[in-house]
Amino acid sequence: MGTSRCPLRNVPTVKKQEDGASHRRVMSPVFLLVLLGVTFPLPGVQALVCQLGTTQGVWNVSELPLSWTPKETTCPSGWGCQDTLVFIESGPRVSVVLSKGCTQARDQELRVTEHRMGPGLSVTSYTRVCRQGDHCNNLIPSAPLWAPPPPADPGSLRCPVCLSPEVCLESTEEICPRGSTDCYDGLLRLMGGGISFNLRVQGCMTQPGCNLLNGTREVGPVGMTETCSPTRHPEPRHESQKEKDFLTCYRGVTIQSGKNLSQEPTEWTTTTTETCGAGQVCQEMLLLVDVGLRSTLVTSKGCSADGAKDSQTTSIHSRPPGVLVASYSHFCSSSLCNGASNSSVLLNSLPPQAAPVPGGRQCPTCMQSFGTCSSDSPKMTCPRGADHCYDGYIYLSGGGVTTTVSIQGCVAQPSGSLLNHTRQIGIFSVREKDDEQLPVPKPQGGGAGGLESLTWGLGLALALALWWGTLCPSH
Repeated sequence: MGTSRCPLRNVPTVKKQEDGASHRRVMSPVFLLVLLGVTFPLPGVQALVCQLGTTQGVWNVSELPLSWTPKETTCPSGWGCQDTLVFIESGPRVSVVLSKGCTQARDQELRVTEHRMGPGLSVTSYTRVCRQGDHCNNLIPSAPLWAPPPPADPGSLRCPVCLSPEVCLESTEEICPRGSTDCYDGLLRLMGGGISFNLRVQGCMTQPGCNLLNGTREVGPVGMTETCSPTRHPEPRHESQKEKDFLTCYRGVTIQSGKNLSQEPTEWTTTTTETCGAGQVCQEMLLLVDVGLRSTLVTSKGCSADGAKDSQTTSIHSRPPGVLVASYSHFCSSSLCNGASNSSVLLNSLPPQAAPVPGGRQCPTCMQSFGTCSSDSPKMTCPRGADHCYDGYIYLSGGGVTTTVSIQGCVAQPSGSLLNHTRQIGIFSVREKDDEQLPVPKPQGGGAGGLESLTWGLGLALALALWWGTLCPSH
């Protein structure tokens, strides 16, 4: 996409990315407080109201320019407003990704970057960070940035052409513009700034290799990664070949609470799909927590982390009598193989539970998926054998899920961990209240990570303290 066909208003920069003494001092009390973790608002800094919103998708070129109506949000004090807009063009289709919101990044004038110019595939982005006033990230239509490409002279190369958030099942083969030398087939993943978007890309390129983004790894708050098919196919490929290169998996997350979720199967279906990157497989995950009066079921379907292997595992982390915690995880390497339709895949593997015999202990009983259990939760008579009370939480992250499940209930052992300090269950990274007291593992590949963090933190504290002392000196 050339500069001549991107008519811009009030854009000062268009960047083309190329390939390739001995006396006694008394410590200020402000400095001491900063070292102890106390923060101060910056004097005179007002909280901005910024436009907020995201959009992502693929459109026909004829449907542009687009327009959208953003919401608004009040940012933390000192933060700015940001606009990020990315166009990816292949043949008659164009993908548009927009992120608007708050940012800690420093101010940046309007900038358009041509990461990849035609002929053939092109990638162009618009970024801006501002603090001039409320709603200063006021990009509305796409017309100031994007214009339809001019007609190109045909060349001799023919390539499949496709832009799709899912698999390219019906790629059309087109004659490439003159100057094109190779066919591109890859997957772009865009994450951050409220964006979570996979885009299958096929089209004409002016150079070989997996370098559509020309080395770009982020645009504004949006991180970008690129994965290409391990083998090049000059002819259109059969579906079996495509599936071998990139898996398509069901995608979705749910968090539900209620009664009898450990006894009665719950529907677990989704029609949403996503295309995985090279080295990824499909995954589906269930985590069940039951305290007797109430249950929580957390589910995830989607692509795995890189390097996952085919497996199917059912685990009981905390057994009755008392709190039950169980999980089911499934990793598989064929398209749409993560298609379990209900929670019976986990429930059928649980041992049968007889009616509990009351014991002599009473414990507060509570389950909160998005809140915190209180000190005055209702008490329940524990079943025989469960002679201890548990009061903690399980924090989950991964597979599209980030949540804390607060738990109170009866347990058989006087342990602060329902998961026996397990840190990974399937796609989920997990942490419990009791784990906060455990030593933090050294980062793999060396032990400098903690030192770097400490050095950075003390440096920032010192800078803030000196800054504050300059503005507000102590006498």
